[in-house]
Amino acid sequence: MELAHSLLLNEDALAQITEAKRPVFIFEWLRFLDKVLVAANRVDVKEKQKKLVEQLTGLISSAPGPPTRKLLAKNLATLYSIGDTFTVFQTLDKCNEIIKSKDDTPAYLPTKLAAVACVGAFYEKMGRMLGSSFPDTINNLLKALKSAESQGRGEILLSLQKVLNGLGGAAASCHRDIYKNARSLLTDRSMAVRCAVAKCLLELQNEAVFMWTTELENMATLCFKALEGSNYGVRVAVAKLLGTVMATALMPKQAAVMRQNVKRATLEEVLELMATGFLRGGSGFLKSGGEMLKGGGSVSREVRVGVTQAYVVFVTTLGGQWLERNFATFLSHVLDLVSHPRATQTHVEAVYSRRCVSFMLRATLGGLLGEKAQIAAGKEICQAISKQMRAVEAVVNDISGENKAGAADVSASQHVMVCALKELGSLVQSLSATASPLIQEPSIGLLETVTSVLLHPSMAARLAAAWCLRCVAVALPYQLTPLLDRCAERINNLKSSPEAVSGYSFAMAALLGGVHQCPLGIPHSKGKLVVSIAEDLLRTAAQNSRLSLQRTQAGWLLLGALMTLGPSLVRYHLPKMLLLWRNVFPRSQKELEAEKARGDSFTWQVTLEGRAGALCAMRSFVAHCPELLTEDVIRRLMTPIECAMTMMSHVPAIIKVHGAHLKASAAMVRLRLYDILALLPPKTYEGNKVTSAFFLSLLQPNSASGSGALEHDPSSIYLRVPVGEAIPGPLPLGVSVIDASVALFGVVFPHVSFKHRLQMLDHFAECIKQAKGVRQQAVQLNIFTAVLSALKGLAENKSTLGPEEVRKSALALVMGALDNPNPILRCAAGEALGRMAQVVGEATFIARMAQTSFDKLKSARDVVSRTGHSLALGCLHRYVGGIGSGQHLKTSVSILLALAQDGSSHEVQTWALHSLALIVDSSGPMYRGYVEPTLSLVLTLLLTVPPSHTEVHQCLGRCLGALITTVGPELQGNGATISTIRSSCLVGCAIMQDHSDSLVQAAAISCLQQLHMFAPRHVNLSSLVPCLCVRHPDRRQQRHLNITETGLEGVLFGMLDRETDRKLCSDIHDTLGHMLSSLAVEKLPHWLKLCKDVLAATTDVGGAVVFEVEKDEEDSEKKDEMDDDTMFTGLGEDDKSKPSVAPRWVTRVFAADCLCRIILLCENDKAHFDLAAARSAKAKNPKGDLLVLHLSDLIRMAFMAATDHSNQLRMAGLQALEDIIKKFASVPEPEFPGHVILEQYQANVGAALRPAFSPDTPSDITAKACQVCSTWIGSGVVSDLNDLRRVHNLLVSSLDKVQAGKGSSSQLYSESATTMEKLAVLKAWAEVYVVSMKIKKEAESKPAKPARNADEDDDEDDMGADVLPPDSLITLVQPELPSLSRLWLAMLRDYALLTLPAEFSSQLPPDGGAFYTPETIDTARLHYRSSWAPVLHAVALWLSSTGFGADEEKEDVPSAPSKAPALPQGASVTTKTFEESVEDRMHLMLGVSIEFLCFPRPEEPIEHVMSCLQALFTLLASPCAKIHIAQDQLLAVELLNVLHRLLLTRDPPAVQLQVSAVVQETIRAAQDHLQQQRTSSALEEGEKDCQPSLGEGGDTGELVPGKSLVFAAMELLVFILVRHLPQLNTRVKESPSHVPLRPQRLPEESARLVANTVSILAELPSLCSPAASMTILPTVLFLITGVLRETAVKTADNLVPVPVSAALQGIKTIITSPLARVESMQAQWTGLVRSSLASVLEHSQPDESRPDMDEVSMLTAITLFLLSASNELVGVTVLQKGCMDRFRNALNSSDPWVQARCYQLLLSVFQHSSRALSTPYIHALAPLMVEKLKAVERSRPGTAAELQAVQEGIRVLENLVGMGEEQNRVQLLALLVPTLISYLLDENAISSAPQVSKGLHDFALQNLMRIGPLYPAAFKTVIGAAPELKIRLESAIRANQASSRAKAAARQAQPTVQAAPTIKLKTSFF
Repeated sequence: MELAHSLLLNEDALAQITEAKRPVFIFEWLRFLDKVLVAANRVDVKEKQKKLVEQLTGLISSAPGPPTRKLLAKNLATLYSIGDTFTVFQTLDKCNEIIKSKDDTPAYLPTKLAAVACVGAFYEKMGRMLGSSFPDTINNLLKALKSAESQGRGEILLSLQKVLNGLGGAAASCHRDIYKNARSLLTDRSMAVRCAVAKCLLELQNEAVFMWTTELENMATLCFKALEGSNYGVRVAVAKLLGTVMATALMPKQAAVMRQNVKRATLEEVLELMATGFLRGGSGFLKSGGEMLKGGGSVSREVRVGVTQAYVVFVTTLGGQWLERNFATFLSHVLDLVSHPRATQTHVEAVYSRRCVSFMLRATLGGLLGEKAQIAAGKEICQAISKQMRAVEAVVNDISGENKAGAADVSASQHVMVCALKELGSLVQSLSATASPLIQEPSIGLLETVTSVLLHPSMAARLAAAWCLRCVAVALPYQLTPLLDRCAERINNLKSSPEAVSGYSFAMAALLGGVHQCPLGIPHSKGKLVVSIAEDLLRTAAQNSRLSLQRTQAGWLLLGALMTLGPSLVRYHLPKMLLLWRNVFPRSQKELEAEKARGDSFTWQVTLEGRAGALCAMRSFVAHCPELLTEDVIRRLMTPIECAMTMMSHVPAIIKVHGAHLKASAAMVRLRLYDILALLPPKTYEGNKVTSAFFLSLLQPNSASGSGALEHDPSSIYLRVPVGEAIPGPLPLGVSVIDASVALFGVVFPHVSFKHRLQMLDHFAECIKQAKGVRQQAVQLNIFTAVLSALKGLAENKSTLGPEEVRKSALALVMGALDNPNPILRCAAGEALGRMAQVVGEATFIARMAQTSFDKLKSARDVVSRTGHSLALGCLHRYVGGIGSGQHLKTSVSILLALAQDGSSHEVQTWALHSLALIVDSSGPMYRGYVEPTLSLVLTLLLTVPPSHTEVHQCLGRCLGALITTVGPELQGNGATISTIRSSCLVGCAIMQDHSDSLVQAAAISCLQQLHMFAPRHVNLSSLVPCLCVRHPDRRQQRHLNITETGLEGVLFGMLDRETDRKLCSDIHDTLGHMLSSLAVEKLPHWLKLCKDVLAATTDVGGAVVFEVEKDEEDSEKKDEMDDDTMFTGLGEDDKSKPSVAPRWVTRVFAADCLCRIILLCENDKAHFDLAAARSAKAKNPKGDLLVLHLSDLIRMAFMAATDHSNQLRMAGLQALEDIIKKFASVPEPEFPGHVILEQYQANVGAALRPAFSPDTPSDITAKACQVCSTWIGSGVVSDLNDLRRVHNLLVSSLDKVQAGKGSSSQLYSESATTMEKLAVLKAWAEVYVVSMKIKKEAESKPAKPARNADEDDDEDDMGADVLPPDSLITLVQPELPSLSRLWLAMLRDYALLTLPAEFSSQLPPDGGAFYTPETIDTARLHYRSSWAPVLHAVALWLSSTGFGADEEKEDVPSAPSKAPALPQGASVTTKTFEESVEDRMHLMLGVSIEFLCFPRPEEPIEHVMSCLQALFTLLASPCAKIHIAQDQLLAVELLNVLHRLLLTRDPPAVQLQVSAVVQETIRAAQDHLQQQRTSSALEEGEKDCQPSLGEGGDTGELVPGKSLVFAAMELLVFILVRHLPQLNTRVKESPSHVPLRPQRLPEESARLVANTVSILAELPSLCSPAASMTILPTVLFLITGVLRETAVKTADNLVPVPVSAALQGIKTIITSPLARVESMQAQWTGLVRSSLASVLEHSQPDESRPDMDEVSMLTAITLFLLSASNELVGVTVLQKGCMDRFRNALNSSDPWVQARCYQLLLSVFQHSSRALSTPYIHALAPLMVEKLKAVERSRPGTAAELQAVQEGIRVLENLVGMGEEQNRVQLLALLVPTLISYLLDENAISSAPQVSKGLHDFALQNLMRIGPLYPAAFKTVIGAAPELKIRLESAIRANQASSRAKAAARQAQPTVQAAPTIKLKTSFF
């Protein structure tokens, strides 16, 4: 294939490949040429043009296939338009010669067609440049047209279309000829030709004025004829032609009108013409008058659908503004269509016409009009409805009967009503909350109008009105409850009118069915209301025979609708329902028998309707309340159901007696019975009994496509609407019964006995034999569907078909149908065969079936059996799977490949290819061997099959996709075969992408997607962007896309407003979502502007901005990925007249969501949230952009959304606002230090929130707004209290609402909505309180500011005069706290009860809690779950700050509103003692926390876990709580165990830190408690010495797991340590796979955590008795020394890591504990201390594997042991030697810091009070020190650190001198003084010496001057002994005095250098 990529055709390579591959090679070369010619250099092209023309014209006569000829023509035309045009006329003549040729053989046809294609392409590309040659060409084509066969006709017409396109108005002279020749072909028998004619005429009407003036009527008639017997493609093409011509006739194009004065058609004429087609079809004018009078047959469906589509094209072409202006005319015209008797001759036809008219309205109104215009249209529809209704009322009230014609009007009016109401409903539902003006404006009176139709005499109209009300309620949920009440009231008032009972019950049922779409629900009491109305209707049904039927139906309908409200409501009414159901049916066989004899036809009708209604309500119950279906309930349901089954067998007899009009009611009972049986588990009833009832229903013929209507099954008014439908359309009763029985048959069949199965199958075969003609086909179809359903059921139940005779019978049934002429039956038979093979699952059976088909296919020649059996093979493989059918693979494939090449029958090809695709799919990798031959076949067919056979192309696409999947990831390879496969796939995709049928294009796209997934490098998807965007060009009138500066995203956003197809819209959402996540951050301003434009759009229609497209000249290599911009310009020529629709609310909600997503996407880069950083980044790179620079836009968008009409948009806006506040709250304002950037937007935030608190706002929005309020107040953005008050007042007002108690306000929504709102308010207050307490605490912990001097004070004032006083926020919350705390506690009590497991449900208070009612308990749980955590935290803060509410006045409690604290004891609350109330509250708080922390759901936000832990921490900080938890030790143990579990499941460090804080508080509480016990017992014991062993573990020292607090704490702490320092775990070390880790710095949070843990560990022994502490101490010490080992790592700044200081502190705590004084433990204690020191020594051993060990910390630890535990360590030589080694190493260390610290530590050892300890160290280490210090003379210190080390050393020596006895003093000074003097510099060197050296000199001099006076005698002795010392000293003193005189001034400020050491340890341990 690579060889094909050259400018000239590589003829050598072509000659070398096989004949079969040549067409592919040529096609690949043409594809390459197509890309390269446009981009190539003109000079190169001109050089090679001659040769290229030769090669290309040569190809014309090589019989190219359709795709090849298309490309060939395109390339030739491109070549001439780029290069020279000298030879173009020669080439044209050549083509014309070929076209004229008389050769009619099939072999010559492709050459002719190629020539035709070339002619078309030339004219399209060059048009008028070809001069006057066109008449000849056109005549030539028209001549050829007369004699051509269908493929040629199609190609010539398309070529003519191109010629016309290229020439434009210039070809006027030929227009009439073309028109005459083409129009007769509009009724050609080939559908492809009809399509081509329509396209050609569409092109012609652009210039040919006569088509839409004089010929207008003929055009219309022609089109109507063309629609007869048409397929989908033709209907689309003809509708486009008809619609466009009509639109042009009405509004001609300017240019054409200028040339000739044209008489315009009027709107009435045009509509009249179109209506003719809709009502009379193609017969209109040409039939004789007589037939007209007889009112001939009805119009065929094809014509009606085509005309409907033409109406839509007509309106779309004229555009939205036209529709807006002429809507009234259009509406009345369209509604007249449906009221015309010709459109409604039969019921089915009437339903079909209604669907057509509804489609017209929806497609035009829904897409073309903006929201304001839609509201205006809604008014028009309302007026139309009320006008109709007035006419109907006039007829109904006309008792005299003068108005005979009226009855017909009434029945016609029902159809008008249905269409108008359906559209009104859809309109309101799509407008959602924006429809409120429509509902509220009294002049329109929408609700009155619609409810008046509920009294219409026709049921269809009443149902439509009910549906419309449901739409209103779903769009505006606040209307739901009032509407229900209104209907209930009317039903009660108008009980005596049958229409009212029926209409209002429909409306109530519809409204109840809509509740599930309204998240806020309806009040629970409405359920009771409905039940009482229904009961009343059923009870009074028998009283008045005129109303019996309606009341019965209405009662059951309401009960069925009630069930959709779900189990929480139905639960209360279930006993009553079960009773009602039982009473409708006879109790026993006897009663049943007796019943048969009684009654007349009317009572039977009522009885049957009642039973059908009862069964329908049962079905609704089973479908909507599966949770209530217990064994017992099912048993009780089965009694009436079984009775109904028995009754069904009596029905035929009853119908015989009482007349056939009972059939419908009986069928309804049967339908309901089947429906409910299919929902119940089959084991609950006996299958055999059910199936025998079927045969009746399966044998009815049926056909009802497209005739769904509400009146066929009123219960669908309350059921869920099936996905993808706008309005339910149940099929007619007869059809529904069959469908239901088929579904049930599948459910039951697997559960009946084999004998019974055989009987049924035989019976089926018998029925088929007996039926004749059309009826036979219908019966067969029904039976097959049932059998398929049964086989599917068997497969799903994994059961078998049965013994041999059952199989035989089934097989006979199926095989007979494989060669039935009806294709649907053949399909069903093939499927059934596959399913049977799957169910039987035996290899022999499969082989037998396969063999049958093989034999048949080899011998048969007829199309029918070849298609049937080839499908059978495909299905066999599909259902048995690749492995089960593997041995037949070769034969199947070879046969199907042969069939697929049968060019004589496209049908056979289609079926064979379809089966092949099934086989490829199911065989998977086993097919790999057959990929190459199959692929080459697919390519050959793609290159040769005419494009008009779209089915073949679609199947080829399926095959290609399956083959790509089979090869899979291998496609990435580079081997020769794989490369060939890959390029073949790409060529295949290219051919399909160019096909005219959208489904074939879709197949190409999905193949490319697959290829892209497996081999992304080799697929260039850029060509797909435009075609995906305009996808399905024929299904939607090609949208004129104008990709401008808004880019593809902008176009997609625009499409969202015009598209009415839900699936497409959700796809666009996904696409935009993906684009957003990959591009938004790079193109921030672009995306933000997009969102802003969408959100800011006003709802005015018009104001469309048409952008001019800039065409960039790209570089040549860019050209082959043709840029999007240039790709779309050609489409948008006439966009000027069509304003785009202003964005609808759905789109705006989506934009607001996009906004939130953009903010989220920016999170990864901190610069987006830092103004200073963003500005500097922008200055460096002006192209880049950061979010924070657009803050004002973000706020504006959120504000616009939050204050919109649409509730969904308000929610999205508030969400965006909350996100913005959270993300930007802490961003400082660089220009005003101390302020944040959000401060300037506080007015906007307040204004955005205020509307959400108005009384008529839905609860969910108020709840969200509360959340935003608390976020805003808590964010700390606003510091001035007066500014905060605005938002704060909103919260205060809501709090009043909460306190109003439960039943006060009139309710629109369910109680759980109220719960949600109240809890949101409490949660918001809690969050604010938590923040305010945090601020208060921070303010208190800050030291008071020192008084400042005046000048400093001033500028401080400018900066923040309004810096908050420390208790600012708290002053806002304080006044509300008494009531808040009460409400919070009540809420927590509710929450605690609601979280009880189900088995304690009996403990729940019967009348609900403070904020929920018992009926809405399930939904309430969810609301509590989302808001309890902040409340818990707030209550904890409140309790601990008020000492558990100790300062609440006692008498304050009962004055609370009666319901708020829902304590069961009522008034006895006051009698509780303070201790009891503390205990209650403590139990509540701990209970809630522990219950939650035991098992936080994974989806719980981490904030909840944190809030809960903080609450515990806060709680335990208060003394009351400490006492409580310490007294109840098991409680503390449980708490620790739960925290341990939490650590196992939750990772974030913050959680772990918080847990450690809670543990610490718990341990402290226990310590305090123990301390108290000890002091009190010490007092009791008096002065006796024996301290009793208080503390855990008693005298034995045993700690019991589960009861011991210490044990629980140890478990948890060890877990934390091992988690962060796995090396501590000895098991890890011993495991063979363990690689020793080098200790490294822990991250900061881990380090803090480890430090906390260690300090808690060290406290634990103090909780134990001495014996027990000896039990745990070894572990504790082991862990602490281990932590020391692992964390003592040197740092650059010599800071001590937190864990190390904690460990040192811990060691000190333990060694100095009082245990050392307990005699009984002495030996153990000594051993422990020694071994701990030994391990520290071992850890501190210098070791090359640990170069960065922190020796200082280790030495510190050793020193701690020496100082604190001197008694235990004196004289242990081993340890002593080790310690000395460590000190020695440190002294010899190269690091001066280590030396300095070592000197400091040694000093403390030397000075130790126990001489026994210090002496050995002095003896061992002093000499070394002296040596080190002496050596300094030779290498003077170079850095401050070295200087400090020397200074520390000298200090130790000085101290030793001081410690020595008088007699040794001279010797000691003899060491010190010479050393110091050796540090002095001589006077000449001083001035030039470095700073540090001078420092040493000064230090030495001062020390000498200090030592002299201290020990005068000894000093003199030493100095005297060495005269040179004396000289040096004196000269230094002299120099010093001289310099000090010179710097007298400086001396004052300069104290002596010998200050404290400059580097201090963070923590002082001594």
